[in-house]
Amino acid sequence: MLPLLLASSSTYRRELLARLHLPFVCSSPDIDESHRPGESAIELVKRLAEQKARALADSHPAHLIIGSDQVAMLGEQIIGKPHTFEKAREQLMAASGASVTFLTGLALLNSQTGECQVDCVPFTVHMRQLDQARVERYLRIEQPYDCAGSFKAEGLGVSLFQSTAGPDATSLIGLPLIRLIDMLLDEGVQIP
Repeated sequence: MLPLLLASSSTYRRELLARLHLPFVCSSPDIDESHRPGESAIELVKRLAEQKARALADSHPAHLIIGSDQVAMLGEQIIGKPHTFEKAREQLMAASGASVTFLTGLALLNSQTGECQVDCVPFTVHMRQLDQARVERYLRIEQPYDCAGSFKAEGLGVSLFQSTAGPDATSLIGLPLIRLIDMLLDEGVQIP
C-alpha cells in the first residue's frame, strides 16, 4: 500500500480518518479557496478537494493523497465558516426551521500514477425551530466558529437538528468515510 497523506490541518478530518485504523500523515496545502464566477457549489467543493490533493503531489510522490472540502447550502446560498459569534448567530437564525445541505468534495490522488478519483457527497440537516436565546446558549457552549453552518454535528450541534438525510453521516463532519473506503479499495487498500 502506498502511504496515506491527508491534505488537511482539520482535527475533525484527522479524527475521522483515524477510524479506519490505517497509518497516515497530515500536511496542509496552501491553495486559493476562492469561489469562481459561475461555479456551482458542487463544482467548487470537487475542484477544491482535488486541488488540495494535487498541491501536495510534488512533495509527496508515491502517496495516496486525500483532499476534502465542504460547503453548507441554505437554499441556493453558500454559508461558510462564521468565524464570529455574531455571524454564527445570524447563520443559525436564518437556518431555523429550514434545511441545510452540506456538500463535501472528496478526492483521492495516487501521486505515483496521477490518477485522481473525485466525488461530492451531499448530506441534509433539517433544523428545529430555533429562538435567539437557544442559539446564543448553544454558541456560548460549543463555539463552532470554525464550522460551516455554525454547528458541530459531532457535539451539541445535534440538539439543533430535527432530522437528517444522506448516504454518509461522516460527510457532515467533513470526510465521507464510506465513499473514501470505496476509493481506497479501488487503489487496492485493504480495509480492515
